[in-house]
Amino acid sequence: MTEQPIAERGGLAVLGAGSWGTALATLAARNGVPTHLWGRDATALVDMAASHRNQRYLPDLQLPTGLSFEPDLAKAVRHAATVLIVVPSHAFADMLSDIAPLLDPGTQIAWATKGFEPGTGRFLHELVAERLPGRAAAVLTGPSFAREVAAGQPSAVTVHSEDAVFAQHLADLLHAPNFRVYTGNDVLGAELGGAMKNVLAVATGVADGMQLGLNARAGLITRGMNEMLRLGVALGAKPETLMGLSGLGDLVLTCTGDLSRNRRLGLALGQGIGIHEAVAQIGQVVESMVTADEVVRLADKHHLDLPISKGVRAVLHGEVTPVEGMKALMAREQKPEYPQGLFGTH
Repeated sequence: MTEQPIAERGGLAVLGAGSWGTALATLAARNGVPTHLWGRDATALVDMAASHRNQRYLPDLQLPTGLSFEPDLAKAVRHAATVLIVVPSHAFADMLSDIAPLLDPGTQIAWATKGFEPGTGRFLHELVAERLPGRAAAVLTGPSFAREVAAGQPSAVTVHSEDAVFAQHLADLLHAPNFRVYTGNDVLGAELGGAMKNVLAVATGVADGMQLGLNARAGLITRGMNEMLRLGVALGAKPETLMGLSGLGDLVLTCTGDLSRNRRLGLALGQGIGIHEAVAQIGQVVESMVTADEVVRLADKHHLDLPISKGVRAVLHGEVTPVEGMKALMAREQKPEYPQGLFGTH
């Protein structure tokens, strides 16, 4: 019997078999959605199909029998109603180029990648519009450690799209008793929050690694939120988006949770470990390594002073030590908290 095309069954192709891609594919499969998981490591996919476990990233998660593993990218996306991209930001543009000639005309595109295009500071939705024009597109983001989602612990995220019907469709594919999915229409704001929180998490990690106390952590989170809001408003994002799950929610999680790779990078730096050794110890992509450059580039373009973000960039580039960076923040001139209103430039 000829297999029914995935598109007719509302099928989903998840591209990226790391921890987050595996967790999202598992959610969809558990919801009865025909789901294909693709990854660059064909051997790892074969092992996952045999053991129904992702031994490298989520060894404790029993993968559902309804989840298919496909090492052939063309087969993974062929006839898919929705493609969900979950690869690091530095690989995002190439992934779009790879799938462009493979997609059916009606296939919709979503991504759970957080960050900017390295070297240009462009948002990921801009790349989607450029390389896959005319398609419904959505970003999935919010405070969500893959390990906790995989374990069935309660989580809440948000899907933003200019296409309200597609946003709701993607939310329906993933929504579950312990995984609440909200919707919105501010793609730029949702992407900014998901990217910028990684930079700010390094700052709080550094402070905690230096054992500067809970007061310092709270101050950095609050002033970091201020930097996110001011940059967001300058770019045209909605403040309420950044005060929601994709901004404040993700910021709090990433700045306080030790499952965060970016926070762990900061912790290591604050403890005196060198940048290369710290990244090697984490063993996965640390998005703040490139995102800090793009945040500062955007801030300079809009004539904004973002001292925490700029300090993180300087530390990551070895221009200052963590101790020097913290001293510079504390030595800044005294001023009103909001000299020009909530979204002033200071």
